[in-house]
Amino acid sequence: MTGRPGTACPVIRAGHDDSEDLSQLIADALHDDEVSRWLLPSPVIRRRIFPDYFALLVRRAMTGGLVYTTPGRTGVALWLPAGEHPSADPGAQSDQLAEITGPWAGQFRVFDTVLARHHPAGRAHHHLAILAVRPGQQGRGTGTALLAAHHTWLDQHGTPAYLEASSTRTRDLYQRHGYEPRPDSPISLPDGPRMWPMWREPRHVREP
Repeated sequence: MTGRPGTACPVIRAGHDDSEDLSQLIADALHDDEVSRWLLPSPVIRRRIFPDYFALLVRRAMTGGLVYTTPGRTGVALWLPAGEHPSADPGAQSDQLAEITGPWAGQFRVFDTVLARHHPAGRAHHHLAILAVRPGQQGRGTGTALLAAHHTWLDQHGTPAYLEASSTRTRDLYQRHGYEPRPDSPISLPDGPRMWPMWREPRHVREP
């Protein structure tokens, strides 16, 4: 599968063999994110824990959602279908999460609980759980191509999309791609940064 004409690079579906590389890509890309620093203040601990933590999310998306990447594995997008009554992330409650995060498991559970509280219910949609581009590769249109590839499918099927932006920079980026902050936006993590729940209505696709 490729992105729409004009996007910076082709986009393909990731396979299970990509899980380890993509988990590390996400860990590297989000290492200095403000939310990442709130979850784990120590950069040394982030380096140690994040690859396995994000591997849980990648495997979940591989099994029950959609994972897009590029031929050079320079970026990744994790999409999860959500029903009318989305349930909490099962990975967040698993023994695996506790094993991976150890004494910091409680902070990760708080994070998941806050996001789940604001996740919209009542309408089926796709949740962009993670969009990440490898450090050194940003600014080349990779994120735009990853978004455009699935937006095409969403528009064709009349399906809305939801995400949580973790900074004003990413909030503004997503607004340029048709997302709007929800009425409860922004939300604040306890003693931590703000996040912006955002929603995108599908665009009308003209019949050929």
